[in-house]
Amino acid sequence: MGGGLLVAGTTSDAGKSVVTAGICRWLVRQGVKVAPFKAQNMSLNSFVTREGAEIGRAQAMQAQAARVEPTALMNPVLLKPGSDRSSQVVLMGKPVGEMSARGYHGGRQEALLGTVTDCLRELRGTYDAVICEGAGSPAEINLRRTDIVNMGIARAARFPVVVVGDIDRGGVFASFFGTTALLSAEDQSLVAGYLVNKFRGDVSLLEPGLDMLEGLTGRRTYGVLPFAHGLGIDEEDGLRVSLRGAVREHVVAPPVGEDVLRVAVCAVPLMSNFTDVDALAAEPGVVVRFVDRAEELADADLVIVPGTRGTVKALEWLRERGLAGALARRAAEGRPVLGICGGYQVLGERIEDDVESKAGTVDGLGLLPVRVRFAVEKTLARPVGSALGEPVEGYEIHHGVAEVLGGTPFISDDNGHSLDGCRAGSVWGTHWHGSLESDSFRRAFLREVAAAAGRRYVPAPDTSFEALREEQLDRLGDLIEEHADTDALLRLIESGAPSGLPFIAPGAPA
Repeated sequence: MGGGLLVAGTTSDAGKSVVTAGICRWLVRQGVKVAPFKAQNMSLNSFVTREGAEIGRAQAMQAQAARVEPTALMNPVLLKPGSDRSSQVVLMGKPVGEMSARGYHGGRQEALLGTVTDCLRELRGTYDAVICEGAGSPAEINLRRTDIVNMGIARAARFPVVVVGDIDRGGVFASFFGTTALLSAEDQSLVAGYLVNKFRGDVSLLEPGLDMLEGLTGRRTYGVLPFAHGLGIDEEDGLRVSLRGAVREHVVAPPVGEDVLRVAVCAVPLMSNFTDVDALAAEPGVVVRFVDRAEELADADLVIVPGTRGTVKALEWLRERGLAGALARRAAEGRPVLGICGGYQVLGERIEDDVESKAGTVDGLGLLPVRVRFAVEKTLARPVGSALGEPVEGYEIHHGVAEVLGGTPFISDDNGHSLDGCRAGSVWGTHWHGSLESDSFRRAFLREVAAAAGRRYVPAPDTSFEALREEQLDRLGDLIEEHADTDALLRLIESGAPSGLPFIAPGAPA
């Protein structure tokens, strides 16, 4: 086939990531060898590929939807915000430095177009189809000149574009029309049509508006996807806290034991990979919520300090809000606390940071006998080991190097030698993201938490996080298959945008 499609959106969070994943799952079920692609991603939720490259977590999820192994080719540029104005630039899976937004859009981004198109060309040579995800809106006219992720990549590849709009927010017709009308004539020639997302109600009431939109733009709507509850698919945007934090939004099965377990996740600044807690929320009887006040820890059976792109900033935030004191009191009372990556570093005795925050030596919370020194080189790995007598695997993304000075090992190799993290009383810490997705380890850990918390909670014996994720990806594929014109989408992927699409005034500013 050798074709492709760009899934753009009227706004951020319009549903581009899940629509891209849904199209990938639908295509692979039709026997099409397909790969996802996002030229440039801004996210604090990232993943490590088998070859040790860091990419956006959403692209790893889309690769799973396509039933292929994720690689750096699928997300060549990843921006990891460290503040409102600067980000770490990750190129082909490796960090290449910090850059301000002005510096990036002032020339660096445009210079990366060759790298991006090379990656896309390689994917097109390997797969039958490549489904690209855009970023934000293609009509960001202030950034069009240096764009490499929306119409820039569509024009370079001559890919047709379908624009997704979130009707649940309102104003979807104006958004579709305005997005198209703010593009240049050449860009407009690639915009094949639209896809309505998150619709509630009777589609027949929407159809007259879709007909009028086609009359105004000369472009059809390729589907109306209903609002689907419980799609706990990996979030892309690490700047926005998902207060869902769960694999399922609907009520899960009741607890196996007599009690539930309450998990509070500290919503630290620049929180990264908060998807780590999704596996906990998938367990019957485990209630997960994000918190930002000390009093919200009072009834928690387990408190998690998650990863963060700003370890020292998170430490300051915990102290300012009284959460640091609440964590210390929990530790003294033998109540469970888990630190993951940056959260693990925060729980230690001391942090030496001349890399991330450049704050120098800073005292940690002192709940674990660990000292952390930030290295220039970033650790990116996919380790395996065992913990609590069960196999566990995860992925590492951190600059901090931990020196463990006491406690007991948390994650070990087959010979019992410590691989990562430690435990002191009821406080655990590890650099490994994704470890809670290991089912038998997660159950063993929850049993430890329940015992320490005095809860009569019993983990379900058969919860498979992998199976739940596959179930959700199949649901995305079903949404596309049942509510989109798949024959028309396939023609777009194979043959490109229809010829003769009309120009909509005024077009892009000069």
